[in-house]
Amino acid sequence: MPARGKETKNFTTITDVDRLIHEPARLLILSYLYVVESADFLFLLRQTNLTRGNLSSHLMKLEKAGYVNIEKKFVDKIPRTLLSLTKEGRKAFHEYSQRMKKIFRKLPG
Repeated sequence: MPARGKETKNFTTITDVDRLIHEPARLLILSYLYVVESADFLFLLRQTNLTRGNLSSHLMKLEKAGYVNIEKKFVDKIPRTLLSLTKEGRKAFHEYSQRMKKIFRKLPG
């Protein structure tokens, strides 16, 4: 059994994760955007099962943080919203992912 101090240290690293990313809906959004160059709003809406308002709210927070780029344009006179990770967002998600892997590897048992 690990020493109590070491066990506590392993769990305190959880508080070091990016809380903006750690929220489940935003983690889901960023996970989809991490593996593609860009995604359509409607694609993310279907994949995440979030409401339009909820998805929009989370995207605005991610955009404000500089993690997501939101591009609105018209395709054949139909409005289309394209979403992509910024360089900062891609880096933040990668760091979050690496930190979580490290935390899980250190868990006892």
